[in-house]
Amino acid sequence: MAIIKKESFGKLSDGREVDLYTLRNTKGTEVKVTNYGARLVSWRIFGRGAKQVDVLLGYADALSYEKDTTSMGGVVGRHANRLAGGRAVINGQEYQLDLNTGSKNQNHIHGGSKGFHNELWEAQEVYEGVRLTYHSKDGDAGYPGNMTVTVTYSLSNDNELSLKYEAVSDKDTICNLTNHSYFNLDGYDADSILQQKIQIFADEYTWADSESLPDGRILPVEGTPMDLRQLTVIGEHIDDDFDQLQMGHGYDHNWVVREAPVSVEMKPGMFGYDPHCPIDYLKGGLKKVAYAESADSGLTLTCYSTLPGVQFYTGNYLEGDLPGKKGVAFNRRSGFCLETQYFPNALAHPNFPQPIIKAGEKWEAQTVFVLWPKD
Repeated sequence: MAIIKKESFGKLSDGREVDLYTLRNTKGTEVKVTNYGARLVSWRIFGRGAKQVDVLLGYADALSYEKDTTSMGGVVGRHANRLAGGRAVINGQEYQLDLNTGSKNQNHIHGGSKGFHNELWEAQEVYEGVRLTYHSKDGDAGYPGNMTVTVTYSLSNDNELSLKYEAVSDKDTICNLTNHSYFNLDGYDADSILQQKIQIFADEYTWADSESLPDGRILPVEGTPMDLRQLTVIGEHIDDDFDQLQMGHGYDHNWVVREAPVSVEMKPGMFGYDPHCPIDYLKGGLKKVAYAESADSGLTLTCYSTLPGVQFYTGNYLEGDLPGKKGVAFNRRSGFCLETQYFPNALAHPNFPQPIIKAGEKWEAQTVFVLWPKD
């Protein structure tokens, strides 16, 4: 497994120390993770011409992440994405969650103003990588139950970055975790992702209104600009005169991932599997979610997950107001996200998969990103 190095990542505004962990494999690929928000900070790989490329947008220190308003690289929860009115009904009891998004600040997103991506996690170096743990108290952001969440980052020698999530609560509660990293396959300092290509393995999407809230409809992608089943230049249809793209200012929608799991025999180097590794990787249920590539860098990114949906977001609201690594400004559409998840606003629509976990039962999910040179 990867070699791990720990170093200081600076301090938060209240003086708390923050750490940075580097995972490095035998190919020289490096992934950096901080315990502030369990955020992915960088992912460096040798691409075409042995040039090293860092494909993750990010910042140089912990204090910059504390100022960030884009969820950059973080693990968001308890509920990733939006809930209308912040209203959650569990076992017939209604809970009012923190309101922190919407045209009138009337909705809930990413766990509220103090979501998991804005908290300091406990970190532990383990055989398979780095395990980060956060304890969320009963009533935090309005959610019921004392909840313990862990995410384990591991990097294989075949450039497979595995994110394994676990959660348990002492009350029935909501659990919908995702990672909110922004990718640019030409490097974090490249101007735009519009000439890169994307493919999403989904035949349907959830229609969303001007507040990015699904209304319960699951519609076919066929015949619309939402049809990304074939490899498509990201910028080709992003501004089409189509209600979803106009209301979302580009792609910022949930696709329904095909249910067929990846039919491959697990072997060393596949999705972080190691015959000597004690962790029980979720070998069943990983589905192929998306594939992206860049002609300029020659890099490809493939995403697999056990979760039912993916939010493909093209950085439509990045404004470049907070300097990133080496002072780079992250402007509109300079990165894209593949947020594997339960569908947004699912609690309002019983026909959607429901992100509810029962008291005392362990919830598990896994997402795997594979970064590789095309030639």
